[in-house]
Amino acid sequence: HVQLVESGGGSVQAGGSLRLSCTASGFTFDDSPMGWYRQAPGNECELVASINSDGIPDYADFVKGRFTISQDNGKHTAYLQMNSLKPDDTAVYYCAADGSVVGNLCSDSVWGYWGQGAQVTVS
Repeated sequence: HVQLVESGGGSVQAGGSLRLSCTASGFTFDDSPMGWYRQAPGNECELVASINSDGIPDYADFVKGRFTISQDNGKHTAYLQMNSLKPDDTAVYYCAADGSVVGNLCSDSVWGYWGQGAQVTVS
């Protein structure tokens, strides 16, 4: 039974930080590409950051220098460290695993598994 369980969302003031976690079970995590997407009300679901099977990260331009994606294979957990948060970062954030097509939009992407989503609110 595959699961991606997210935690760490919440509310923060502009300029603050949050760290999202995504703990995986039921599949081979170590070699799995991971991604974080987000969807704000009225907007399409968009890629925030991804990390490929070689551990190389990639970021959307709008988070470069502010967000960091990482993963701890021993804990089967991926992280998204979010610093210098802005109100525009308010969205539901989703982790994704086992990707074969990493698109800039959820609709352009193919991922094997998705987390349940974590609300991030920046005021």
